[in-house]
Amino acid sequence: MSLFPFQFQQPRSFSIMATTTTAPNSAQDTLALIGRILIAYLFIPAGIGKLMGFGGTVGYITSVGLPLPEVGAAIAIIVELGLGIALLLGFKTRWTAIVMAIFTVATALFFHKYWSAPDAMKMMQQINFNKNIAIAGGLLALAGFGAGRFSIDKR
Repeated sequence: MSLFPFQFQQPRSFSIMATTTTAPNSAQDTLALIGRILIAYLFIPAGIGKLMGFGGTVGYITSVGLPLPEVGAAIAIIVELGLGIALLLGFKTRWTAIVMAIFTVATALFFHKYWSAPDAMKMMQQINFNKNIAIAGGLLALAGFGAGRFSIDKR
């Protein structure tokens, strides 16, 4: 008995980004769409919040000691809001997901330093760090397998 209510069929192969991958079937297309929606659900509202509270975002970036906090805030808005929308729509998904994965890992390293956090914040920072790493993993899966047919990319 299958764990899933749908069957994954052996898809035909084709080449994208100089690697061999497979063409998804309709269940995989649906799962890719749901995955894109759920990941975008995290990034788009965060980008809107940073845009609406630009000064607070700049202040937070300043508080962790990063240089050029205004530039960092603008980059965060572009990635979270702009690329979040691109990911949601499935536009240039592979490249978008790679950039977002790099951004997410960088965010984990600069903003969720659980190894140097005060004891009272250590667990919360480690949870957020680990979530960022897991999100980056999901983004890299989208980069590897594409957005599916329910996307602008239609792959």
